Amino acid sequence: MGHNRFSAWGFATTFALSLMPAAAVAERGDAGHLNILYWQAPTILNPYLSSGPKDIEPASMVLEPLARYDEQGSLTPWLAVEIPTLANGGISKDLTTITWVLQPGLTWSDGTAVTAHDVVFTADYCMAPEGGCQQATKFSDVTQVEALDDLTVRITFAGSKPFPYGPLVGVETPILQQAQFADCVGASAPSCTAQNFAPIGTGPFRVTEFRAGDVVTFEANPAYRDPAKPGFATVTFKGGGDAIGAARAVLETGEMDYAWNLQVDPAILNKMAESGKGHLIRSFGTPVERLMINRTDPSARLGDARSTREGGAHPFLTDPAVLGAMSAAIDRAVVAELGYGAAGKPTCDILPAPAIYASTTNDACLTQDLAGAAQALTDAGWVDSDGDGVREKDGVRLSVLFQTSTNPVRQDTQALLKSWWAEIGIETELRHIDPSVFFGGDQASPDTFQKFYADIQMFTNFFPGTDPEAYLNNWTCKSIPEPTNNWLGFNIPRYCDPAYDALAIELAQTAVLEDRAAIARTMNDMLMQAGALIPLVHRGDVSAQANTLEGVRMNSWDSELWNIADWTRAK
Repeated sequence: MGHNRFSAWGFATTFALSLMPAAAVAERGDAGHLNILYWQAPTILNPYLSSGPKDIEPASMVLEPLARYDEQGSLTPWLAVEIPTLANGGISKDLTTITWVLQPGLTWSDGTAVTAHDVVFTADYCMAPEGGCQQATKFSDVTQVEALDDLTVRITFAGSKPFPYGPLVGVETPILQQAQFADCVGASAPSCTAQNFAPIGTGPFRVTEFRAGDVVTFEANPAYRDPAKPGFATVTFKGGGDAIGAARAVLETGEMDYAWNLQVDPAILNKMAESGKGHLIRSFGTPVERLMINRTDPSARLGDARSTREGGAHPFLTDPAVLGAMSAAIDRAVVAELGYGAAGKPTCDILPAPAIYASTTNDACLTQDLAGAAQALTDAGWVDSDGDGVREKDGVRLSVLFQTSTNPVRQDTQALLKSWWAEIGIETELRHIDPSVFFGGDQASPDTFQKFYADIQMFTNFFPGTDPEAYLNNWTCKSIPEPTNNWLGFNIPRYCDPAYDALAIELAQTAVLEDRAAIARTMNDMLMQAGALIPLVHRGDVSAQANTLEGVRMNSWDSELWNIADWTRAK
């Protein structure tokens, strides 16, 4: 599954530290200060309480998992000695358990020992009832997590788990320190502000200050397991602004060293890069810019029941004719070219990669068909009876509120879709929301993407690693955000189909890769054909780095900051 580059490494490092002269340790931080800009500002540094990269990625500088994915998508041991497999005995023959062994000598940034009990605690933390854990699907079918000794953890599943690398693997499920989070389990988890803003970790940096929605400052972790790393002594992680400003700060002014997620007109980016201060970096993984279709009624008249199954079905966005017409009216090639250039490909699927999982069933959507879309609406009884340009049926008008985060590319995409939908008789009101609010976790805000108080919304999501099981679990019935789970969960469309849930269970029990891929393609096709999501663009990740910055290895399968311990400054 991966290469064991950390095998026996923890012991060697611990022993070497006791003998190493001070001069070698002093190499840590030689590169000075690093400035990073994520134009979506972080609001929390606990990945278990957020699903957004704006929070998860800065947290990854502090918190680390047992294993993660490198820039090639290969599973790589991190805090563990090696990747457990059937061959090395780490996975039981009946596929019901996986056993991880921690590197010896690991310490938290406060100097205390990392043990298997921290790993057990982390699993219990996410699986706790009423905890609202955003990563709960990674622990599907887990029945027990136990410490066999201070360095060994065994995870037991309810049945055979052919791909057991969901829990505690990847950027979204790192290890938490039990001593710090002991009083933050269950319903109290969101209220532990001090812990959620400044977690104690094993990563190359530790938090020195966090101003939610603005800036995080870090310093090198003095207890980090490699005495020569990280290369930078301090980091300022600035949030806010917009994608154009972030690009300019690296490519033109040089005031920042790294800027993330540059969803900017490619012509503008290429022009900026001519200034010679920095350059663009790209990588394709699994991100898809998509429309989420609200299958429930978002009307404010429903009060607390709006956008919930309790409030009832959407008045027209469960009609296959309407959903099919809205999709057919879109020219995805134009959206991809104008918004993303070389970093975008039109897609009809929510699961476009890796290649073995990619379906071709829905490829008809790659060709825009305005005439066919209009005819389909007419055939379904949606007609413009009063000549105002908007179709209606049984007193219901085809009028949608379409929201997304504030971003020039997204606003341009909104405008394109509005014009195409107008051509087929659908009225569209556009709304955009500050990203820190839209992707934030404020349960009191009506404007979060999970509350979804609109008909349609647009954003990008992806899954880390190369196996889509946990990602596809996001659209099971139990993953629907609603008041009873504090609006946490990632089934944003409120899609619920027992047949889909049954396939999720089957996928979890299937070992042969080709069979897993066939099930995953079927699940993708069910979501597409139900119109729960309308994919637009398979997005490449685009970021910018200063020409003086070295060691960056762009990674679409994990955090872009996954190897920040290796970053340094050109001499």
